Formats: sequence, C-alpha cells, structure tokens
Amino acid sequence: MTDPVIQKIQSHPKYLELKSKRNGFGWFLTMFMMVVYYGYIALIAFNKPFLAQPIGAGVTSLGIPIGMGVIVFTIVITAIYVRRANSEFDDLTADILKDVSK
Repeated sequence: MTDPVIQKIQSHPKYLELKSKRNGFGWFLTMFMMVVYYGYIALIAFNKPFLAQPIGAGVTSLGIPIGMGVIVFTIVITAIYVRRANSEFDDLTADILKDVSK
C-alpha cells in the first residue's frame, strides 16, 4: 500500500532540494565535529606533554580549556544546525506542504 500524498511529496522538486541540502549540511557538520573530537583524542594519545603544560602558576593544564572548547564547539554547531533548520529547512517544508495540499 502506498499513499499518493507520500509519492507526491517524494517526487516534489523542493523535497529533493530539502533532502539534498539537509543531508549535505548534516554530513558537513558531522565531519567537522569528528575532526575536532578525534583531533582532541589524538592530541591526548600522542602529545600528552603539550596538554599537560600548566596555565600560569596554577595546577590547571592546557588540556582542560581545550577540552571545554570541544564541548562549547559542539553546542555552537548544534545551534548553527537548529538555526538553519528553523529557517531554511522549515520554509522549504512549508512550501512543499502548501504545494502538495492543493
């Protein structure tokens, strides 16, 4: 059983555009996140002395702010995706639904 509305949506040019843009952007952000995360893990594995350098006269090492930077980076790219999804992707979805419901 196939629903004709679903077939209409799947063959709509704006749906194909939405799917392409969303997937491409998602993969780009995924790869960017993996480079940052695995770069940090590689730094831990292969250059511990660099991360162990103390900051100033305290006991906090350089690895702590870099690790926090990875966490902040994750939040930032999530916000970037949500912002684009709420504007461009939602607009395309609304256009698709408007065209299909005619």
